[in-house]
Amino acid sequence: MSAAVAPPPAAPPTAPPGPAALLRRHRGTIAFIAVLVLLAVLASLGQRSERSGRLEPESTAPEGSRALVNVVRDRGGEVTVVRGSGAAVQAAEAGALVVLPASHRLGRAELDRLAATPADLLLVQPTGPALESLAPGVRVAGRAEPGALEPGCALPGARAAGAADLGGETYTGGDPGCYPADGGSALVRTERPGDAVSTVIGTPAPFTNERLGREGNAALLLNLIGDRDVVWFLPDVPVEQGSKDLVDLVPPAVRLSAVPLAAALLLLAFWQGRRLGPLVTERLPVVVRAAETTEGRARLYASRRARDRAALALRTGAAERLRTRLGLAADAPPTEVADAAAVRTGDDPGQLRTLLYGVAGDGSDITDDTALVRLAAELDRLEERIR
Repeated sequence: MSAAVAPPPAAPPTAPPGPAALLRRHRGTIAFIAVLVLLAVLASLGQRSERSGRLEPESTAPEGSRALVNVVRDRGGEVTVVRGSGAAVQAAEAGALVVLPASHRLGRAELDRLAATPADLLLVQPTGPALESLAPGVRVAGRAEPGALEPGCALPGARAAGAADLGGETYTGGDPGCYPADGGSALVRTERPGDAVSTVIGTPAPFTNERLGREGNAALLLNLIGDRDVVWFLPDVPVEQGSKDLVDLVPPAVRLSAVPLAAALLLLAFWQGRRLGPLVTERLPVVVRAAETTEGRARLYASRRARDRAALALRTGAAERLRTRLGLAADAPPTEVADAAAVRTGDDPGQLRTLLYGVAGDGSDITDDTALVRLAAELDRLEERIR
């Protein structure tokens, strides 16, 4: 007889790996992730956020002007982007062309300093003060619909470019005036003291990346620029300094009176709070069900044969419920309620108004019990149809 074989001893439970073991096991994955994070940080440090905005020379957005700047540079021209009026005045030398696409950001003194420079100016939809300082004699005539316009003048650059997207503000004055529309011209040129020339264009559309390649926009702008160096003057948004907050604008007497007023309000709140005690609940002597109240009133109407009062009560209740279902105000007039109910049911508005409010509005048209029962049934049917 064979001897029984004992089962093998159970293996001791294995302890979970510690942090050091996990680190050794996944050190390759951790190192790979760390390298990726380091590269992302280094790449972000070397990037510069792109400026955006209308006719921004560094923006590649549809409303930017990066495309025009690149074309001028590819042709061998130099484009200098300046943001301050001081730098613009220094760069505005004789033989240069200053492009000013945001004259509304300049004050009167800055406009006068720019007007005194010997450089030619290309003004894009300038403001009234800018026209007065930088383009003497030019005035706004009207506004043409956006779209392409024909040159209609003897300016060689405009005639060579042909039609261009110059629909916008039009001007009078200056010589010559090109792209006529709406009693003026979308492009005018005028001379300034010192043989400098200011060119005014009534729309920014041809300068944008989105429309530079359409019609003769690029040809027109390149003909206007020629072989001159360009100073793209896009002023930064002026920052208001020395502004006052609301408290500084309040007179000192009002600020001083706020302290005693606040103290008086605190005393009044304390006085009223001590004067009013807690709410006291009181049990009603008897509880009457709503159905008993309705039945009692109905019996009272029946004993007095007050059919008109009963009809008025039925109609008033039905009209109030219909106002809620129809989404009308609580004080909606009878005509509005009847019209809204007629739209919902398709019935005649006049018949619905007679049903809901009676002939005289007081229930005097109900003269017998049969008419009262019929009125109640018709009101019930109307409410069933309007849910």
